[in-house]
Amino acid sequence: MSFFNSFTFRLLLRLLIINLLVALFIYLIRTTELWFTIFGVGVVLIAAIVSLYYFIDRMKADINRFMLAVKTQDSTINFKAKSHKSSFPELYRSFDDIIQVHKSIQLEKESMFQLIKTILEQVPVGVIVLKPVEKNVEKAEIVFFNMAASNLLQVPAYKYWHRLQNHRPEFANQLRDIMDGGKKFVELKIQDKLTQLSTELIPLNLHNTDHIIISFQNIKDEIEQKESEAWNRLIGVISHEILNSITPISSLSDTVSSMVEGKDHLDAEALEDLKPALLTIKRRSEGLLDFVKDYRLMAELPTPILQEHTIGEVLQHIKILMQPFASGKNIELKVVQTSSKISLRLDIKLIEQALINLVTNSIYAVENVEEPVIEISYRLENSRLYIDVIDNGKGVDNELMKKVFIPFFTTRKNGSGIGLTITRNIMKMHHGSVEIQSEPFEQTVFSLVFKYQ
Repeated sequence: MSFFNSFTFRLLLRLLIINLLVALFIYLIRTTELWFTIFGVGVVLIAAIVSLYYFIDRMKADINRFMLAVKTQDSTINFKAKSHKSSFPELYRSFDDIIQVHKSIQLEKESMFQLIKTILEQVPVGVIVLKPVEKNVEKAEIVFFNMAASNLLQVPAYKYWHRLQNHRPEFANQLRDIMDGGKKFVELKIQDKLTQLSTELIPLNLHNTDHIIISFQNIKDEIEQKESEAWNRLIGVISHEILNSITPISSLSDTVSSMVEGKDHLDAEALEDLKPALLTIKRRSEGLLDFVKDYRLMAELPTPILQEHTIGEVLQHIKILMQPFASGKNIELKVVQTSSKISLRLDIKLIEQALINLVTNSIYAVENVEEPVIEISYRLENSRLYIDVIDNGKGVDNELMKKVFIPFFTTRKNGSGIGLTITRNIMKMHHGSVEIQSEPFEQTVFSLVFKYQ
């Protein structure tokens, strides 16, 4: 485009003409009385000013049209004609380029939305997205309701929460406690069938608009499978222990029976032969009885009575309980931070039992260590409180990490194999857990983990 067709030249030319007309108009008024000529120059001056106004106004209108297209994401507007005929071809081409870029971004976002929507429709997890009206969940609009959610709840894909609430009040009512976010286990009876849902709510704010994402999945089948596996493992362990005891008892019983069969009395030599067999039967019977007692101890843990106790109090109690046992085996027992005032709601008797189990394990783990040391302390990390039992004993191999909590599994010669199982069950009753970190013969840490907020 030549300079003479440019916006700058046209604007300067109009300004120059207007200035000349103003100067001529003033000159004619001052020096002549040619009123017809003066009137004509005035009309031309006004026309030049109006022409300048419309020249600038057209540019302003095009810019406003472009801004409106960007705001409304209207990709149908284009400036191709003006990019060839106007005074600003580069500007109009830029307008077109920007609109096309916005169109591409919009198409990409729409494609991504459709991709995510398709994925969410295929996953077996129910997903419902709510948009509360003025922070009122009761009037919330449902902006997404996938097929899995419809199948799990046996309802159509409603557009409003109150309709779902009317159809499945037991589901909606159980979620009220976690509308600010959280997880909950929900049990529903749908068509005379019990459904167990693991449910999570996540509040989200997008572009100053509140949303609530509800996700849930049926874990009944998974729970039943895990229960079946647990029962199979438990039955296997119990069968193994019972067979180990019953087999020698049965064999020795046959031996004793054959020794006394057809005899009215026994001589001293026969009696001496009977004594080891009877003692073995007695020992194995006692072993079987102890096994049953251990099983009952594990299965019949009392319900915890939760009260406020300081961590210092817990550590002081375990120090008094375990210090004599450790000293008797020449083990240095360090219990630090016994003056801590941090408190938790717990059943102190059950937690003491859990710590006794851990310390007892550590005492046996450091038996053949030159300078055995056991340390008990606590720490706070990421809204969790850890009570650590640390020792420098033989530790736990990686292969055994997953087995140490299996009932009756033990690597100790005379161990019952229920101490860690009981400890974990106690922590589950306190909504906590047990964690293990081990570097054999360097440092092994068993931790009771509590939620702390």
